[in-house]
Amino acid sequence: MQDLRLDISQKQQQTLAPVQLRYAKMLEMNGAEIEEEVRRELDDNPALELVSDAHESHDDFGESSDQLQLADYASPDDIPSYRLGISNRSADDPYYEPTQWAVASESLYDYLARQLSELDDIDDTRREIALFIIGNIDSNGYLTRSIPAIADDVSIALGIDIDPQSVRLVWDLIRGLDPAGIAAVDLRDCLLLQLGRLDPETPYLGLATEIIRDYFDLFSLLHFPKLATLTSRSLDEIKQAVALIKTLNPKPGNAIGNTADDDPRLRHITPDFLIEYDDETHRLSLTLLHRLPQLQVEESFDVDTSGPTPAATRTQRQAQTFIRVRREQAQSFIQILKLRQQTLLAVMKAIMHHQRDFFISGDPLKLRPMVLKDIAAASGYDISVVSRVTMGKYVATHQGVYSLKSLFNEPRRSADDTSRAVVLDKIRQLIEQEDKSRPLSDDELTLALKREGFDIARRTVAKYREMLSLPVARLRKHY
Repeated sequence: MQDLRLDISQKQQQTLAPVQLRYAKMLEMNGAEIEEEVRRELDDNPALELVSDAHESHDDFGESSDQLQLADYASPDDIPSYRLGISNRSADDPYYEPTQWAVASESLYDYLARQLSELDDIDDTRREIALFIIGNIDSNGYLTRSIPAIADDVSIALGIDIDPQSVRLVWDLIRGLDPAGIAAVDLRDCLLLQLGRLDPETPYLGLATEIIRDYFDLFSLLHFPKLATLTSRSLDEIKQAVALIKTLNPKPGNAIGNTADDDPRLRHITPDFLIEYDDETHRLSLTLLHRLPQLQVEESFDVDTSGPTPAATRTQRQAQTFIRVRREQAQSFIQILKLRQQTLLAVMKAIMHHQRDFFISGDPLKLRPMVLKDIAAASGYDISVVSRVTMGKYVATHQGVYSLKSLFNEPRRSADDTSRAVVLDKIRQLIEQEDKSRPLSDDELTLALKREGFDIARRTVAKYREMLSLPVARLRKHY
């Protein structure tokens, strides 16, 4: 027998309005992203427009509306990037390098496909299989799908039964294309492919091949003495073979078709803030770098449509509703944009004052302990707001460009005013000055820090060493 009961309970639930959600999302955007958001809103909402001089004739000089809008800016450097399609950084700006655009080059897929087209002894079916295979090679040059999976894809696409062995034969053909190491399944496979392309007379080639083929795990852990024992070679011969292996390219695909989008060396950080220091007055000044255009509600939408008249037709009521909704959306967007700019400046000002000594000197050791709660208290905003403002944003100073997140430092003890940056710098110094034939273990680093007055646990030392991207002692050892 079922027991039917009616329970009554209370619970609190916080629900954010759409406007609050959009405000939170726009806080997280960096300068380039917010400019794109403004451009998208201008395109999507007919009730939103750029502020311009309505009394200026468009026919006086034969200028287009876009030209008139661009003329509103004091100089070309003030024009947002979405208006010109280029960076709005001045070429003479001392804090930034001019944007370098990568020359368009042949993609890895096109490069491999072109080599395939030059092969005469390959029929149409095998060529289709080959194109499927190279379509599953990532930008590093590695095959991302298994041979059976590719066989299934080809069978479905061509409507014929293709067995994995046929795909494997074409895969072997592609592995013979340039660059050497292409279409490998993992790093070990990639290195073996490249070693197989070297001149057979290359010194230590046989030993290098043996190390990668049979003892790859030991090689990756740099266990040179064990390699010497297992291969019956001297430690010096192992080092020579490893030197040969280090000449190989672990990411052969990167040599082909790099653009600004996929090559991190060609990416440029555009700071969101600029802090300048006046040597004479010892004052810091803050500028929000991304100049956004002034927006307004379009005149035809800026009318009272609070409610339809009793005699209005259905079409008229729909039109009035459309005008009202679009006007409210435009007003809301303008308000959110202004609030975002004010919030960014307020939070950054709090950071600037808290880290004043660092921004004046540029010395990382002058970074004071600072957590989100400190800036929240100083700026008057919630911790979640501060977190969103500092996410993915950068500040330019006379010493360089810094991530806002990098300016936060936890104190190493709650009652200590020594920042984590000081401890990190000390660990870096100890490792730089260590005897490379006997590198310091984490336990030895901990003892050395205690002698310097830093009472830190070993696990904390290990965590800080990893933050510095420094390997364990065994991997730092030089034979």
